[in-house]
Amino acid sequence: MGAAGSSLQARFVVPHRPALSRPAWLGVAAVGLAAVALGTVVWRRARPRRRRRLQQVGTVAELCIYPVKSCKGVSVSEAECTALGLRSGHLRDRFWLVIKEDGHMVTARQEPRLVLVSISYEDDCLVFQAPGAGQLALPCKLPSSNKIYDCRLFGLDIKGRDCGDEAAQWFTNFLKTEPFRLVQFEKNMKGRASRKIFPSFVQNYQVAYPDCSPIMILSEASLADLNTRLEKKVKMDQFRPNIVVTGCDAFEEDSWDEILIGSTEMKKVLACPRCIMTTVDPDTGVIDRKEPLETLKSYRLCSPDEKPIYKTSPLFGIYYSVEKIGSLKVGDPVYQMVQ
Repeated sequence: MGAAGSSLQARFVVPHRPALSRPAWLGVAAVGLAAVALGTVVWRRARPRRRRRLQQVGTVAELCIYPVKSCKGVSVSEAECTALGLRSGHLRDRFWLVIKEDGHMVTARQEPRLVLVSISYEDDCLVFQAPGAGQLALPCKLPSSNKIYDCRLFGLDIKGRDCGDEAAQWFTNFLKTEPFRLVQFEKNMKGRASRKIFPSFVQNYQVAYPDCSPIMILSEASLADLNTRLEKKVKMDQFRPNIVVTGCDAFEEDSWDEILIGSTEMKKVLACPRCIMTTVDPDTGVIDRKEPLETLKSYRLCSPDEKPIYKTSPLFGIYYSVEKIGSLKVGDPVYQMVQ
């Protein structure tokens, strides 16, 4: 030991204690390790999360739930935001699906008149109405004896409970092309995994019958920008967003990676690639197959390095996953969470 060490030893004299027996020594060591471990846990729990700055980027102008895939949406003033999307009472976003008898999904891409089917909620029932069709009241709680179908959405399997012969006949009579069934997703069923829908780098979540994610957001400014380029103006419901944002610039939503609305936190998944579904007129149920898709392709294509993901589809709106469930309402500020 050097001089410095000798000096320290002289200054800090340790009183002599009797040597501990082996069992006693082990007990002391165990207590010491437990104290260290407990202290570490407490420190980690007490350590504040890295605070993120909130920057308001807009305001919620509209909330919309689409109970049946491809049918009209239901505008609500407030909603819960679950991991599977928006909910208002028994209304759940895209928890019902029209299928062929073999289980394959049917959307307005194949049956454009589906967009004419309106839905309301009364006395624990979904109430369906459509031009030339009588009213259909469907209980939200289905008998457990109803058949469970193996359904097919975009090449992926998912289950759905049959809504009965009356609902099947109603949609069959209205569409007048072939026999159809209506199925309902139930909470105990397994959703489609995000990493089977998108590339593996996206966050891990599940969806019921939406195309790709629980939430889709679009701004009023982006729609207004598109309409300046079209001869025939289009409406917001042609693009079927869940959350419409006002008070921002056109396509500003492209840059919102993490957002807070109400008590709900969301994280950007990818941009929404558009298809011929956008060419279905929501007022007539007629599919145009050209506009506004062709105009979007003229200025909303992805960068070359993103072509493996989006190919030739134009981008309009943003898909989000739900990172923290909560509630939100029309008029809520939309905050971008910035590190």
